[in-house]
Amino acid sequence: MDIREAERGFDHPVIDDDTLPAMFEASAERNEGSVAQRYKGDIHDRSLVAEGVIPAAPDGEFADLRYERTRDIVRHLAAGFRDLGVEAGDRVGLFADTRLEWAQCDFGVLAAGGVVTTVYSGSSEEQTEYLLGDAGADGVVVENGDLLRKVLNVEDELDLSFVIVMDEPADGSGAAAAVRDRDDVFTLGQLHERGAEAFDEETYEGWLDERAPEDLASLVYTSGTTGQPKGVELSHRNFRSNVNQCFRRFGPRPDRDPEMPTTDGDTVALSFLPLAHVFERLAGHFLLFAAGASVAYAESADTLREDFQLVNPTTVTSVPRVYEKLYAAVREQASESPISQRIFEWAVDVAREHERAESPGALLSAKHDIADRLVYSSVREALGDNIDFFVSGGGSLSEGLCRLFHGMGIPILEGYGLTETSPVLSVNPIEDPKPGTIGPPVVDVETNLDESVGVVGEEVEGETGELLVRGPNVTDGYWGKPEATEKAFVDADELRPSGSEGHRPSSNRKPSASGDSQTQSDESDDGGEPWFRTGDVVEIRPDGYIAFRERAKQLLKLSTGKMVPPGPLEDAFAENELIEQVMVIGDARKFVSALLVPDFEAVRAWGESDGLDLPDSDAELCHDDRVRDRLQREVERINEAFESHERIKQFKLVEEAFTPENDLLTPTMKKKRRKILDRWADEIEDLYE
Repeated sequence: MDIREAERGFDHPVIDDDTLPAMFEASAERNEGSVAQRYKGDIHDRSLVAEGVIPAAPDGEFADLRYERTRDIVRHLAAGFRDLGVEAGDRVGLFADTRLEWAQCDFGVLAAGGVVTTVYSGSSEEQTEYLLGDAGADGVVVENGDLLRKVLNVEDELDLSFVIVMDEPADGSGAAAAVRDRDDVFTLGQLHERGAEAFDEETYEGWLDERAPEDLASLVYTSGTTGQPKGVELSHRNFRSNVNQCFRRFGPRPDRDPEMPTTDGDTVALSFLPLAHVFERLAGHFLLFAAGASVAYAESADTLREDFQLVNPTTVTSVPRVYEKLYAAVREQASESPISQRIFEWAVDVAREHERAESPGALLSAKHDIADRLVYSSVREALGDNIDFFVSGGGSLSEGLCRLFHGMGIPILEGYGLTETSPVLSVNPIEDPKPGTIGPPVVDVETNLDESVGVVGEEVEGETGELLVRGPNVTDGYWGKPEATEKAFVDADELRPSGSEGHRPSSNRKPSASGDSQTQSDESDDGGEPWFRTGDVVEIRPDGYIAFRERAKQLLKLSTGKMVPPGPLEDAFAENELIEQVMVIGDARKFVSALLVPDFEAVRAWGESDGLDLPDSDAELCHDDRVRDRLQREVERINEAFESHERIKQFKLVEEAFTPENDLLTPTMKKKRRKILDRWADEIEDLYE
C-alpha cells in the first residue's frame, strides 16, 4: 500500500469533523493523565501562579500540567470570558509571546464561542490599533504591563469591553494601577477565579454544541510583506480539516514500521515560534493537543540550547532562519581549533555524500560511522539527543542544509502552506523525505497550475507555474475585503485550456493515492469550487512531490528582459561562514546586485587568523577593502552555480541586520523587501551608478 492510499484509509479517534474546542475536550478525556503543557520557572510573573491556579515552576526548570488540569483551566477561562460578556462570534485579541497561557486562552475563547484574532508581541502601537480595530475586537488578552500600556494608549480608537493581563503587573506601575482602579482591566488569574465561580458544566457543553464547523474560529493577519496585513478568515472546519490532514501524514498509521517516529501521545514538542502565526498555531498547537502530545514552551528563541537540554523534545517546528543559525552555532563551536574545524568540514562533506547515496558502500558507511562518533552525535546531544525529526515551514529551506541535517541523522521535513490554507498544503513524509522539495500534497488538497507564470533559469522535469489549490482547509476570504477576496480566487471554468494567450493553466490535476498528480479531463470539472491563487511558482514533479521555486511577486525582471528568482541565490548563502544575510536586487535594473550583512564575529575571526588588524566598528568594517575583497571571493564562488544573468555583479555591505525589531523581517523571519529597499535606497542607487 502506498502512502497516499494509506493516509486516506487511516481511521483514528483524533480524526473527526468537530469544532476546535470539542476536539480539545475529546483529547483531554482520552489523555487526561498525560502531560499536556510544560512551562519554565522564573521567566514570567504569572497571575495564574499568584492566584494559586498552577504551581510555580522551579527557577530555570520546567513544571508540568496534565490534560485534566489544562482542561479545567480552559473551561474556567471560557466561563470567565462569557461572564465578561463574550458571545458567539465576538472577536477577542491575543497579544502575547508564545507561552502556555496563550494556548489556554485560545481554547478558552473558542469554547466561549468567540473568535480569536492574533497580534504579534512586537507590534507597535500603530500596528496594535490597526489589528484590533480592523477585527472589531471586543476585548484583548495581553501578556504583561508593557503590552497593556500599548493597548491603553490607543484604546480611544478602539471599542474594547475588557483587557486581560496574563502577568501580575509590577507594584507601583501604571499597569498595576489600571488593574486596581479600573473595572474593565483584569489579570488572567482574576478572570480564572471569576470563571471558576460561574462555571456550570451543562451550560459549558451547551456553548460547545452551539458551535458548528463552518463558524469563524480565528482571524489571522498576513505578515504584511507586500502591504497592509489582511485578516484571513479561518473557520473551525479549516483548522480541523488541516489537523486531520497532518495527522494522516504523521500519525501512527498501521502501515508504518513500528520503529518509525510518529505524532502521537509520546510526542514531546518544544514550542517557540509565534502562536500568532498560523504555522505554529496548527503544527505546534492544534495538531499536538489533538494527538495527546506534550508541548513545552521555550523561554525564548535565544535560550533554545538550554531549553533543548531541559526538555529533550522529539520534534520541533521552525522556520529556515533558525536552522541556519543552528548550523552556524555548530560550525562556530567546531572552529575553536584548527583540527576540529578540519574534522567538522570533512564530516559535513561525508554527511551530504551519504545522504545522496542510494546505497552507500562499505567505505562511505565506515566514514559516516566515524563522522557520527566525532561530530554528528555531539550535534544530536546539543539538541537533547531525542529528536525524531524537525519540521520546516514559513519559507524556503536551502536544499544543501536540509541534506546535511538528514546526513547527520536529524531529518528536517520541509513543508509548505499559507495563512489562507490553515496552513499546510504539502509536507514531506517521514518515510520518504526528499530534500529540495516541499513534499506531496496532503489528503483532500487538489492542485492546479497557472502556466502563464513559469520557472525561469533552469531545466525542470515536471510541470511548472503558479500553484492553485482548493480543499477544506482553504479560507473563504479576507475579513472586510471583498475585492481582495475576489482577486485571490479564480473560477474553475476559467481554467479550461482555451488556446488564448496569457492565461493558459494546465488542466485540473488531483493527487492520486501515491501522491502523483493525475490529470482530470475538462468534463470532470463541472465548474466546482474556485481555486485559490497561492502566488507561488512551483514545479510539480513526475513523482507527485512539489518543488518550491519562487514567490511570483518576487521574481526580478531585469531591464534586459531576463527573469531572475532571488530565492535560490539567497538560499545559496545559507551555510556561508562569513555572510549572515543577503537580499538580492535587480528588478527593472540591468544586472543583479545584493545587500550583504556580514557575520561580524566570523569576519573578525578570519582577520585575526590572517594577522589583520580590522576595525572595531561594524560600520568601518563594512568599508574595509580587505573585508570587501574577502567577501567578493565568497560571492564569486556562489555565483559559479548560476547562469551569467543571474549572478551578483555588485554588492553593498551593510552593518544593520534584518530583524523583526527594526521591522525589516516579519515575526516569522521573512524579509520585508520593500522596507529593505527603502532603508538602503541611496546605497542601492550607488550600485547602479
